[in-house]
Amino acid sequence: MAMNQLITEKFRNGFEQKCFQLIIEAYQTSIVEKVIQLNWDENDISSELQRHIKNNPVRFKWKITTNVESHIPTNIPKIKGFASEFSRIDFSFSIFSKYDEYEYFLEAKNLKENDSALKRRYINTGIDNFISTKYTNGSLIGYLLEGNLDETIKGINSFLEKNKRNTEVLKSVRNKLHKNYYEFDHLHIGMLKHLIFDFTALSN
Repeated sequence: MAMNQLITEKFRNGFEQKCFQLIIEAYQTSIVEKVIQLNWDENDISSELQRHIKNNPVRFKWKITTNVESHIPTNIPKIKGFASEFSRIDFSFSIFSKYDEYEYFLEAKNLKENDSALKRRYINTGIDNFISTKYTNGSLIGYLLEGNLDETIKGINSFLEKNKRNTEVLKSVRNKLHKNYYEFDHLHIGMLKHLIFDFTALSN
């Protein structure tokens, strides 16, 4: 790998970690403030987390721009209404380095231990959207709103295994920023990372 490529890759990896830190700190602050309700839609939760991201002084220090519900432009015919056909992703982050702009994306899904529909949705419109490259250069967030985290992950993995997708099961990996971190290495897209934010303590 050429030196320029190594420098670019190092910068991208560092930027990803900064994005992770911003979203994780937003989650931690939301747990303390107890504003989020367990009956909220995922967009409601994302909006509240975005408020904390925007107000984080570290974001200003790093000069990172962030938005929610961002369009992902694709090459489609430019006729009336074309913008509504663009896919949307929950969080987008961007930063400039000299003359280059780097972007990173996070897609969020609600999860409950005993809700099979939400687990399937996590797979069908989360994991599968990254594998199909509808979404690129990003990771998934699961908002756990009810039940046990380990059992919820087992449920997701069970659906994947039943469909003979054993290489895509979520594996717990030690991460210095967040304890509920999972990943799998995919043949075509490489590593897909998952952050699970457990909100169930808010029911107490």
